Amino acid sequence: MKPRTLRAAGPVILVVVALVALIAGLVYGGGAAPLVIADPGPVVRWGLPVTTLVFNLAAAGTVGALVTALFALKAGEREFDAALDTASVSAAVFTVAAAVTGLFTFLDAFNAQIGLGPEFGAQLGRWLVELDSGRTWLLTTVAGAVLTVLTFAVRSWTATFFVAILAAASLIPVATQGHSGEEANHNAAVMAIVLHVIAAAVWLGGLLLMVVIRPLVSRDGIATALSRYSSIALVAFIVVAISGMVRAVIGVGAWSALGSPYGILVLVKIAALLALGVLGAWYRRRLIGRLREDAASRRFWSLIALEVAFMGVASGVAAALGRTAPPTTSALPERRTPAEILTGSALPPELTIDRWLTEWNIDLLWAFAAGLGIFFYLAGVWRLRRRGDAWPLYRSILWVAGLVLLFWVTGGPINVYQEYLFSLHMMGHMLLTMAIPLLLVSGAPVTLAARAIRKRDDGTRGGREWILWAVHSPFSKVVTNPYVAAALFIGSLWIFYYTDLFRWSLYDHVGHEWMVAHFLITGYLFVLSLIGIDPVPYRLPYAFRLVILIAVMAMHAFFGIAIMMQSGLMVAEWFGSMGRTWGAPPLEDQYIGGGVAWSIGELPTLILAITVAIQWSRSDERQQRRRDRHADRTGDAELNEYNAQLAALAEKDARAAR
Repeated sequence: MKPRTLRAAGPVILVVVALVALIAGLVYGGGAAPLVIADPGPVVRWGLPVTTLVFNLAAAGTVGALVTALFALKAGEREFDAALDTASVSAAVFTVAAAVTGLFTFLDAFNAQIGLGPEFGAQLGRWLVELDSGRTWLLTTVAGAVLTVLTFAVRSWTATFFVAILAAASLIPVATQGHSGEEANHNAAVMAIVLHVIAAAVWLGGLLLMVVIRPLVSRDGIATALSRYSSIALVAFIVVAISGMVRAVIGVGAWSALGSPYGILVLVKIAALLALGVLGAWYRRRLIGRLREDAASRRFWSLIALEVAFMGVASGVAAALGRTAPPTTSALPERRTPAEILTGSALPPELTIDRWLTEWNIDLLWAFAAGLGIFFYLAGVWRLRRRGDAWPLYRSILWVAGLVLLFWVTGGPINVYQEYLFSLHMMGHMLLTMAIPLLLVSGAPVTLAARAIRKRDDGTRGGREWILWAVHSPFSKVVTNPYVAAALFIGSLWIFYYTDLFRWSLYDHVGHEWMVAHFLITGYLFVLSLIGIDPVPYRLPYAFRLVILIAVMAMHAFFGIAIMMQSGLMVAEWFGSMGRTWGAPPLEDQYIGGGVAWSIGELPTLILAITVAIQWSRSDERQQRRRDRHADRTGDAELNEYNAQLAALAEKDARAAR
């Protein structure tokens, strides 16, 4: 297929195949079947999944185009502008589809009669403002409108970067809706869907962008862009596959349920994803490098058309699954315990010594972060060693240890019990903000990236360019300032625990993920400003670093003591209402948590102080060696001149005395 033909036919193929797959999935799975009670009518039953599909495709066109442009195209060129135009058109469709989907969702939930009277408007207004589902679609529609304007207006690297972040974030509210909230594994299901939706959007949208820009660039240029996109698509495929598998396991529940309509649709989607993976691997290995040949180019774009069709199948079936009731047995019971009401999960058994090794509740977000972080770090080390450059082994060990510890804290027994025991929550917090950053900073990832990632010479930005941009950005200059980093580090403790941010992190899984990211980042910035070898705009003399550390240790100890001395229970309606029959009483457990903050939190700070002292000593030694080498080169001319001046003064004084 010719590139210009595919440019026009590609989106049509995607939409038509997706609609056919959606209709087939709805018919087979019963997602559009009439309801016995409060049926909203055929327009809503069929219209809601169709508009949801259009919304998903438009979201992919927005997010995928922006992300791919940032890593594969050059700002200021025609193809970069075409990417932003594609994102702008997609965002406009995204906005309209979000508004219509929100309306259909309201009609589906409340079976309201559409009319122009004040009663319908009042019902719709209350739903949009007072209920979570209404606020979700209202927020998403507003975000889509903002994205439409921004993608039309911006053309620079930096602006596009922040618009891409906004575009990805706009998918989170909708991704948290649906069947996930009705299941016992609520948090795991929500995070699986969020990662699945964003990664799929990057993958599909990037593929469509390659189709759109093909006629605008040379054959060499499109080969380079496709090579870079394929790396993005590989990571996206891994995330989509693993998160989809987790979501399928939660939804299906048992092997026997794979024969249900929901299970069959899941199998169809898995088959489509496997076909996409095989196609991607095949043309990545066989065809991208030969795109400069006519025959290979024609074959490649024919395969792209086939890949777009499989994308349509996966997208249509995914939309049908959203309307199909899962056969899972993990749904919450009608009569729930206090723990199930608060957390969405049953109360775990008492935390014993053996359960420190056997209890797991893996957080997919941080599992991916740890896994990809280890892979890319070791790949960088391997690249350095392959070209004959050295990299300290101990730095690799510390980096891997830090990410393994991150995986354990966010997915092991601490994650299982932190919602029920304040002491476990505080232990996880101290490890996140103190111990893990100490290990990660010692790994010097920015220095490794700057040495290992290939520099681009064609004006585009890859991983190396974006990392160095972030390091030298004005924002980085502010937050890596030692005084600012220390203020963020210690101030965050007080602000988080003595405001409603703590409550938000307990009640909302998005709030929990924000908490983990925030304290991990603030801890990393603080440690980096003190002992890191990665480049930062400004470093304090070692004496001032020790002064800051002493002040932080004092404030940290005072924070722990303040919690221990507190007479009331923090977020009492949460920790005091779990119905635990094991472990310390809530107030006593809070006292233990304060002790954890005071004692365990001080150990990494002490290690930091020792490290700063050692670096100070080594710095003095290096400075003295530099002076000695300078003296050897100059024959100690400065010292001889100084001694001669002293001798002359002494002789002058002697003559004056005579």
